[in-house]
Amino acid sequence: MTVPRGSSASLPGALPDASVGAAAHGAGGATGATEDDTARVPAQAGRPDAAPLRADGAGAHPVRPRITELRLSAFAGHRRATLPLGAVTVLAGRSGSGKTSALRACAALARLAGGAVLAEVFPDAAAWVPDRARPDAQRRRGFRIGCTADGPEGPVRLDLAVQAEPELRVVGERLTAGDRVLLETALRDPSRPTVQAAWHTAGSAPVTRAPLPGDRLGTALLPLRVAGKTDGQRRVLAAAEQMVVALRSVYACDPRPDAMRAPVPTGTGHLLTGCDNLADVLWRTRVECGRRHALLVDAVRAGCAGPVTDLRAQPLGDGTVRAVLDRGAGPATELARLGDGELRYLALALVLLTGPGVLDVDTPGEVPDAMRTLTVLADGFDRALDPAQRTALLGLAGRMGERGHIRCLAAVSDGSWAAGVPGVTVVDLEP
Repeated sequence: MTVPRGSSASLPGALPDASVGAAAHGAGGATGATEDDTARVPAQAGRPDAAPLRADGAGAHPVRPRITELRLSAFAGHRRATLPLGAVTVLAGRSGSGKTSALRACAALARLAGGAVLAEVFPDAAAWVPDRARPDAQRRRGFRIGCTADGPEGPVRLDLAVQAEPELRVVGERLTAGDRVLLETALRDPSRPTVQAAWHTAGSAPVTRAPLPGDRLGTALLPLRVAGKTDGQRRVLAAAEQMVVALRSVYACDPRPDAMRAPVPTGTGHLLTGCDNLADVLWRTRVECGRRHALLVDAVRAGCAGPVTDLRAQPLGDGTVRAVLDRGAGPATELARLGDGELRYLALALVLLTGPGVLDVDTPGEVPDAMRTLTVLADGFDRALDPAQRTALLGLAGRMGERGHIRCLAAVSDGSWAAGVPGVTVVDLEP
């Protein structure tokens, strides 16, 4: 299946092959993030829900922006891969198939959309250059990633080329909606810390050209640079904001049972990515949202051994709180006594039943939580879980995905058990 190219007749080429040295060629001949021969990884079950709405309202595209496709044109072990993302997507494959690197690319785009600089997002940038990438005459190597965000503006594509060696910098970026290139950047002078950018204007001049920093995502900077005076500029702003909101709603989660067992001080009530402060979050959510807490208790009852009547935080005399399972007539059980599988199950259930107001996620202050779709990244989704726990958890993810507020991108070693689950897309990364 081919990926359409955007028209760039009036804009400088943002993603030339030479801009990342021989990275793509060394990976086996991939030429660029927008090349027509981009390969699509087949989905074994389900399909991405990029067009119709379910709970978001009427219209051809979702009201809440969401990531519907991840492109790994030349990244780590991936070459020309396009991963379709549905409401719940399971990446399946043995160790080394690229599950973790796919999640890493998605998380990296999210951080860049939040304004982080390349050095913060890719401190080990050379590790993501394709293994067989050969440097060019200037000893340059790099990688290419991208994604598609669907929303009120329709599908919007972002493609990014990064030079990892000898110096980490952006060398090309392209933002496209339909057949229109809205933003394109290219490295013109390697001696300068900037890239030359051109964005759609459709006013007295067809494009506006200006330098942008070479260590940041240009799309995230557009709201600060584009005046919005013409229809073309307003289209650029709307597409950029849709992409940024979709990416800044990504939450990487990997519960760490050992860190979850100890009492924690009360704080912001925002769940950390390792779920270390789960007790503090329960202290908050049990009071603020009784309905979702009741759903959480139901989920915990299905995944934990023994009777469960409640899940609560218990204050201690030193200013900390600990989480306990209420057993009804019997004594409460501290979470410290639960097994790793039970703790991971409980933490992931809490993530799926809450939202951006509770999770420690980068929040666009100008966008209400009700207008955002949270995308949860869960590496090792089934780690330490028994078959009943993983099935129950995936079913919960599917039900929450149907409501339109939560999406989940999970990685497992064997996806056969997930195939055929309603609302779940299984993407097999095995060669």
